[in-house]
Amino acid sequence: MTSPTAAPLPRWLGIVLMMAITAIFASNHVAARFAFEHGTNVVTAVSFRSAGTALIVFFLLKVLGVPFKLAPELRGKALLIGLLLSVQSFCLYSAVARIPVALALLAFNTCPVMLTLISWAFGEAPPRRALWAMPLALCGLALALDVSGAAGGKHVDFSARWVEIGAGVAFALTAALSFAIVLFLSNKWLKNVDGRIRSVLSMAVVAVVTIAAGAATSGFALPADGYGWAGLVVLTLCYGTAITSLFVVLPRLGSTANAALLNFEPIAALVLGYFILGQVVAPVQVLGAFIVIGAIISLGLAKR
Repeated sequence: MTSPTAAPLPRWLGIVLMMAITAIFASNHVAARFAFEHGTNVVTAVSFRSAGTALIVFFLLKVLGVPFKLAPELRGKALLIGLLLSVQSFCLYSAVARIPVALALLAFNTCPVMLTLISWAFGEAPPRRALWAMPLALCGLALALDVSGAAGGKHVDFSARWVEIGAGVAFALTAALSFAIVLFLSNKWLKNVDGRIRSVLSMAVVAVVTIAAGAATSGFALPADGYGWAGLVVLTLCYGTAITSLFVVLPRLGSTANAALLNFEPIAALVLGYFILGQVVAPVQVLGAFIVIGAIISLGLAKR
């Protein structure tokens, strides 16, 4: 990523920058929901975002003079990872289109739990705290999603509540599982490949897959008005800016605690969703969100 000799950032600056990057990531999803409400569909949004990000990062690599090389034996593996990221991107935006942005991201943030379970299945013993952190995260998620409907002031049958949020939650959890597999395979196959090269290749594959799928099925839906176009442009710029900034900042943090701040994206989305989209969640759901995030951060900081 950055040069190995790059000086670590001061702790306070690392926290400020990571919180800013987290807010930009959340803004991408809020902008996506805004675009969906003005005529754009998921395939169009994923295509724009992925193609735009691939071009931004590719330009960055050219400017920095980073050699764009990948060993022949890794190309098929990189392609598979890109295909899995296509699933992740489509499913996460599909979740954002159906349920409040913060809740979609919260369900997606169960990815570290799934990664721990996948690693465990392949022989890597989980940290001891996972035995309580993972069940706690799931309990918090149940509160945040308000699976009983009690947060709305009345009890709702679970089946009725699932009809309301089920598709969005299922898409978010599928996105989390896909991304967990991506992380597992990337660490196994592409560990020594520059993260920027991995990202531009992955985004390029996602862009090609979604554009091809949209063209084959007439699945594109462009924005119906200027607000929709603004949302589409903003989501692309926000994601490209956030992922590029992460390349620069993350290697210089000097502490995994700073990297764990990325888990605050659902909280940033909660605030942005309230002010921009008017999406409101009950206090008990906010409590559930903080329980999930606390458990995930604890799991991420555990020594293995």
